[in-house]
This record gives sequence, structure tokens and C-alpha cells, in this order.
Amino acid sequence: MRYIFVIVAALMLWGTSGTLHAQIHINANLNLGAQPIWGPEGYDHAENYYLPDIDVYYNVPTHRYYYNENGRWIYGSNLPARYRNYDLYNSHKVVINDRNPWKNSDRYRTQYASFKGQHDQHPIRDSHDSKYFVNKNHPQHNAWVQQQKHDNGNHNGQNKGNGNKDNNGNGKGKDK
Repeated sequence: MRYIFVIVAALMLWGTSGTLHAQIHINANLNLGAQPIWGPEGYDHAENYYLPDIDVYYNVPTHRYYYNENGRWIYGSNLPARYRNYDLYNSHKVVINDRNPWKNSDRYRTQYASFKGQHDQHPIRDSHDSKYFVNKNHPQHNAWVQQQKHDNGNHNGQNKGNGNKDNNGNGKGKDK
């Protein structure tokens, strides 16, 4: 009896481990789709970007820029007018996964001062890694969506069911 209990418990643990892995994988991909295409490639998850050139933060979930205006941190959906010519695609971005990093701006300004003026990152927009194609603003997104529809319609490329030369189309195998 104990032997059966051990087998059942092992099967239950084995079954839930696959479920946990799938949930973690899906959650990581959800943030890839939320990141702006000017964000740096190489990060599966990013809560905030710090732009050391202009001392501005971008919050990925809310799509808001946080910047200092006369000693107060305010936010907006666009950069302030004084930064309208700032090139987000070619500037260095620091991923910060802290909540409200602008509240520790002195620390981050000092810590990441050496990144000012660096142009050493590739934006998501220019990435050829298909994991970024989930982002609706990526140039390859529409082609990726079509490929996903095609693959899902063909059971990921496997020829199952109708049309298989060893199958008569009714799921019962060869006629004899």
C-alpha cells in the first residue's frame, strides 16, 4: 500500500512541475510584449528603464516617463518638450526592477553616471530574436502572428489526420 502511495505522490509532483514551468515562462513573455521597442534587447523582464543622459525614468507597466521638474518628480506619457530631440533608440538604458526608482534618484544618478553618452545597446526594434516578435510594435510582429496562425493550424508542422498517406482520413488507419 505504501508503494502505491509513493508512486501516486511522485506522479502528482511530476505533473505539477510542468505546470509551474509553463506559468513562469508565460509570465516572462508577457513583459516582453509590454516593453517599448526602443528598450534594450536582452531582458525578458523590465519594470523601469533609467536614461542616464537625461536623468529620466520610464515605467514599463504604466508606459510613463518620470522626470524632475523644479524639485518634484512628475510623470507623463511623453518626454518633456526639452527632450523632444532625444534619441531613445541610440541611448543607453539601465534596467531597474525596483519600485519607484526615482525616489532613489541620487543613488541611481551616481551609480550609473558612467553610462552617459554610451551608445552600446541594440533596441528591441532591431532584434532578430523571435522572442521579441510578440511585441505588437516590433517590425516583424505581423509576420510572426501569421506564422503562429499557420503553425497552429498545421499542429506545429506535423501532418496529422486528413491527408496522411497512411491514413484513409477517418482516423481508423489503413483499409484492409
